[in-house]
Amino acid sequence: MNQDHSFKTGFVAILGKPNVGKSTLLNALLGEKLSIVTPKAQTTRNKITGILTGKSYQIIFLDTPGMLEPSYKLQEHMVNNAMKAASDADLVILMVGSLNPPDEFEKALVQKIKDMKKKIILVMNKIDKLPMKDDLLPLIASYSQQFGFDDIVPISALKGNGVPRLLELVAEHLPEGQSLYPEDDISDLPERFFIAEMVREKIVLLTQQEMPYSTTVVAEEVKERKDGKIYIRASIYVERDSQKGILIGNKGAMLKRIGQSARMEIERWMGASVYLDLWVGVRKDWRDKDSYLREFGYS
Repeated sequence: MNQDHSFKTGFVAILGKPNVGKSTLLNALLGEKLSIVTPKAQTTRNKITGILTGKSYQIIFLDTPGMLEPSYKLQEHMVNNAMKAASDADLVILMVGSLNPPDEFEKALVQKIKDMKKKIILVMNKIDKLPMKDDLLPLIASYSQQFGFDDIVPISALKGNGVPRLLELVAEHLPEGQSLYPEDDISDLPERFFIAEMVREKIVLLTQQEMPYSTTVVAEEVKERKDGKIYIRASIYVERDSQKGILIGNKGAMLKRIGQSARMEIERWMGASVYLDLWVGVRKDWRDKDSYLREFGYS
């Protein structure tokens, strides 16, 4: 553990509406993929912990689910999880798209964070999509005049523009303290969590409409066989029998595509050969039932 009094340590919660690029930012800050990223909103459901250790800091980033008005109990859990992360953090990164001025939802969110007496860095993402750089200045002025953030940083999380500067500012705002994790740790989440997320990512990318939102994945078993191959058994749960049929596909074609794509991703991540055994089950209306949310680790 680092005992240097100039060493900075702290928890940093990344908050924002769905699809503003929070998971892309976490991956950019860490320099590797930790959070799954898809074009679909609400991809992140749990608080994802990413640990970044440098010579003078250890930052524990908390990637949170997108903030929204909940429509069912899973979304209530997601919003509560995000606000709990903000409450526990030393610093909050509020992430917005850089194309529009703050809306009423973002104004209310800022006020909630300020009521917690937290330092806030506003991160304006997707600046690469602005037609002209000058278009950014009035947006920065609009946010600055209304809220008085501790810092405002325009970035492109996807392309990496502004990310090094953001990292510098984050470290500056953190308190002095010793490191909490070994320097080579990148997360404190278990292996099975990431395996399940990789399978879920492929479901989101390969299926359409409501399927991604009605699906959850549980990695039931992970063990190494005598031949060195890793055996993984994962269960995919949907809410209706019709969704099960879509997920399996004609003669199992869709489930096979999901399994092949997920297996390749897991093998790259684990650095080993993997046998992925997928099973699909139905838990009716699981997103709105406390017993199922507990079973699947959401509450």
